[in-house]
This record gives sequence, C-alpha cells and structure tokens, in this order.
Amino acid sequence: MSLHDIYNETDALGLAALVHKGEVQPGELVEEAIRRIETVNPQLNAVVHKMYDEATTAAAAKPAGPFAGVPFLIKELLAEVKNTPLRNGSRFYNGNVSQQDSEIVRRYRQAGLILIGRTNTPEYGITPYTESVLYGPARNPWDVSRTPGGSSGGSGAAVAARMVPAAHGGDGGGSIRIPAACCGVFGLKPSRNRIPASTDYLAWQGWVNEHALTRSVRDSAALLDATAGPARGDVDYPAPPDGTFLDAVGRDPGKLRIAFTPVSVLGKNISAASLAGLAETVKLLESLGHDLIEAKPAIDAGRFSQAFLTMLCAEVEADVAEAEAQFGRKASIDSFEPSTWALGLLGRKITAGTLNRAIRDLQRIGGQMRQFVADYDLFLTPTLAEPAVKLGALQPTGSDATAMSILGRLNASGLLYRLGALDTAAENVFEFMPVTPLFNVSGQPAMSVPLCWSAEGLPVGMH
Repeated sequence: MSLHDIYNETDALGLAALVHKGEVQPGELVEEAIRRIETVNPQLNAVVHKMYDEATTAAAAKPAGPFAGVPFLIKELLAEVKNTPLRNGSRFYNGNVSQQDSEIVRRYRQAGLILIGRTNTPEYGITPYTESVLYGPARNPWDVSRTPGGSSGGSGAAVAARMVPAAHGGDGGGSIRIPAACCGVFGLKPSRNRIPASTDYLAWQGWVNEHALTRSVRDSAALLDATAGPARGDVDYPAPPDGTFLDAVGRDPGKLRIAFTPVSVLGKNISAASLAGLAETVKLLESLGHDLIEAKPAIDAGRFSQAFLTMLCAEVEADVAEAEAQFGRKASIDSFEPSTWALGLLGRKITAGTLNRAIRDLQRIGGQMRQFVADYDLFLTPTLAEPAVKLGALQPTGSDATAMSILGRLNASGLLYRLGALDTAAENVFEFMPVTPLFNVSGQPAMSVPLCWSAEGLPVGMH
C-alpha cells in the first residue's frame, strides 16, 4: 500500500505505530501532509499559517511519544505557538507573534505531534461559522458552497479533507462539536478544566474548553490522556479518571439509560435530516440493548440566550480593551468586523449588576442541565438543527447588518440595543445550534459523533 493510501486510511495512533515500528519516517508523514495542504487548501481555506520549515526540523529530530511523527494543526485562537502569529481571526492583531508555547501546545509536542500549521477561525471565535474578514471563509470539504461550522471550522475542514488525522480546537458554545457535525468527524468537548486553558484568565467565564477534532474516537481519547491534568498553579480541576481514557474506548458500558428528544432545546425547529438521523441513532442504540426514553430538560430558552448574549458582549468588550492596552493603539469599527464591534459597544453599557445576573442565570441553567442528565447515563440530540448551511446563511443581513455597520461607526450603542439587531442574530445562531452551549455552562463533557448522512450527502452529527 502506498503512503498516500496509508495516510488516507489510518488514524493518528495508527500512523504513530508505523513510525514506532520503523515502517514510516516522520519526515515522510510531514511531506505527505504538506502535499495535501498544498493541493486541497486552496479550495477549502482551512490552513491560514503554514509551519513547514518548523515541521521538517521537528521530524528530523525523531520525536517520541504516543503520537510520534504525526502532523497536527493548531487553531489560530487562544493557543500560543512560539514564534508564530496569533491573530485570533482579527485584523487588529496583525503583527502579534507568540513568544512562548501554551501549556497544551507543550503537551502536544511532548506527545510527539509535529505542528505543521494553524487553522482558520472567526474573529475571537464568536460565531458557529468561519467567515472572517481577515482570512476569508473556510469551506466544507463535502460541499465547498457550505460552511464547515465554527469556530474551529478550519480544523474540522482539514481533518475531514485528510490533510491531518487530528487538529486542535476550542469550544465555548459548541466550537469543536459544531464543525465536527458539519464536517463528519469526531469532536469532544471535555469536562470543564480537564485540560489547562491556553489563557491566563478564564475565557468566557471558564466555559471555553480546548481539545481536538479527530478521525477516530481512540485518537481523541489518547490526545486527552496526553493533555489532561492541571498545569502548575491550577486549583480547580476534575478528579482524574480510573485508568486511561484510551483504555475506556471499546469497553462494554453495560445497558445504558439514554434520554433523547426530537424537540429543539434552545431553538424552534429541527430539520427533517436531523430528525431522521436522530431516529436512526435511537433505533441503533435500541438494537444494542440500551433503554431509550424520550425526555427534555425544561430550559427557558429566551432567558438562556439573553444571558449568554450579555456575557458575550461583556467578554468582547474586555477582549477589545485588553488588545488596545497590549498594542498601545485605539480600536475602531475599521479594526474589527461590524458584529464584533457591535457586541463590544453593547458590552460597554452593561452594568456590573446586569452582568452578574446574567452569569447567575447561566449558572442556574447549567445546574438544571446537570440535574436533568443525572437521571440518565446519556442525553442524545442532533448536534445541529440542520446539516451544514450555505456560506453566509448565518451572518447578519439586510437591515440588521446595516444597523450594525452604521450605528457601530457612530458608537451608538443605546440605539443599537433598542433596535435589537444583535438579538435577531443571536436567535438565528441558537436556532442552528439548539443544544451545544448548554454543556459549556453545565461543565459536562459532550461530543458530536458522525453517525448519519442527509439525502444531499452531508454529514449529520449526533450529540
């Protein structure tokens, strides 16, 4: 079998096993990954910074570890890779170069992974689509007119297109699981604080969790083994598992009690394709001997979306203010995308009391989710309300987009708030992702599994 075919058919652990046996050299894997990126990336725009020289040097050093010699991509958001740009999908960060590796990146290197580039992300990772002004849209390998999801859209597209067998992602509201569903790969958001944060603060109140998008479940488990555990100085982290995460893969879980719902938890409608995928998955699980119970948590969707949007506005305002201080220059609407700038403007107007009430609402809803799931072993839903949508479909349009642009330029946050343009945008987003952010606020692990396909030949992930 040719290296091309081996790379196509083998996951990251499988490639590393060939390296360990001397059947493949790390340099050959790097060369194959480079060839694929150069061939496919012009159509997908998944990789936005290439690290070919660094990767070739790392391969020549004969890396060791469970993923020895395996090419790997890092999302261009939050995680720092020494001597590479970190722009967080934003033009305002042009010229920003990391001076050190984040802890998770150090652990990737220790595991033997070879970093070969960085992947496309929306500005600040805010949206469930990847269409920044800085980089342009990332595209879905199954249909290049559609989104690969977001905010880890570049990573999802790269793994699905077989550029690399696995890639780093981050998840603050579904940003690993959404691209996994859109692109037909596996995506796990670990338990809160299972993996050390790349930042020296708790991004989005600590609800952002980093991990990876992978071709196989076992790769995700082994990557978790390689990166889990507190960093120096961490005081809040989950108890370590009994045994390894990799050992748990394939273990018989026994008969499970699984709740499921065909009703959107945060939105209004679920597409026929997603409902068909859910029905197929329920039937599969029943055939495996598990108990399936239709049940749904009683979440106030309006209260959740308002609280989440309030938190997000405050976080964006803080991001912009910190960037201004870091670079010593003032930001304007010309520095950021209109929707990002609008979020930051609204963030300036949020009082401490309003923000605290929003955070309390989200914490209470997180508690509701934990209490609901405690009655079951698993909670099953479609990851998304529909398969990957067309590029631009989730962006603000018409009068909403015009209002954000004009009022943002005028810094008219009060009028922007009264017109409710961002409320409409948030409603569209939560309609598309009707369950994923609930597990960020609950802190529970959640995954998107590529189990089904739509009649149009698009992946349909189950959550």
